Amino acid sequence: MTALDSWPSGIDRVVLAETTSTLDEARTRFAAGLASPLWILALNQTAARGRRGRPWVHPRGNFAASLVLPLQAGPQEMALRSFTTSLALHDALVALTGRAEAFALKWPNDVLLHGGKLAGILLETLSRGNRPAALNIGIGVNLAQAPEAGEVEARALRPVSLSGELGVAVPPEDMLNALAPAHAHWEAVLTSRGFAPVRDAWLARAARLGEEVTARFGTHELTGIFETVDAQGQLVLSTGGKRHAVAAADIHFGTDGHA
Repeated sequence: MTALDSWPSGIDRVVLAETTSTLDEARTRFAAGLASPLWILALNQTAARGRRGRPWVHPRGNFAASLVLPLQAGPQEMALRSFTTSLALHDALVALTGRAEAFALKWPNDVLLHGGKLAGILLETLSRGNRPAALNIGIGVNLAQAPEAGEVEARALRPVSLSGELGVAVPPEDMLNALAPAHAHWEAVLTSRGFAPVRDAWLARAARLGEEVTARFGTHELTGIFETVDAQGQLVLSTGGKRHAVAAADIHFGTDGHA
């Protein structure tokens, strides 16, 4: 699955030795007139970021890429791409390692390896003329090494690397060559068949399904049983005999403050 002849048609790619962040690079290229899908891989990032502008540590040898995906859709439909992207990451990692049992997906946009955080996804909308025109999908995978505990935010899930956990060395270019066709597959499923088959596939790989999790919204939190993901991609928690649909939150496992 790492051969270039499996690269999806109609999608371009560029590999950069260094940039501030692939998200910034994608935004710049889109502003300059980019109109077709483009994968941007950076071998080094000097100012990577994650959700809510949080710093994303990027040691050399890890995977950092963005996909510019032309798309005119509302926020809810845009957000469904966290599911297609995480499924693509899961499939690519399984293809590269042969270890399906080691990986799981954490709502809404993380990939876990042996329960630790291996990869994260960030979605940004790109607009033209005050209208959404594309999605900027940023992806980081700890291929070679994981950040130290002090380099991630408090209460964050334990960071892990593919090399450290499985002893598998995967170059970033090989990761991209496996990820791009997997992503094209799940994007085609979503656009041709809707969210239902994507949802079913995601739930089959979900971490802590049927177990207690905590959703944190700023200074507030809600703890309940992770029951399912609904037709809109919201996390459904069952607590006190009531079902709560969560559209956006930081999800933590257990009640001890750890993700």
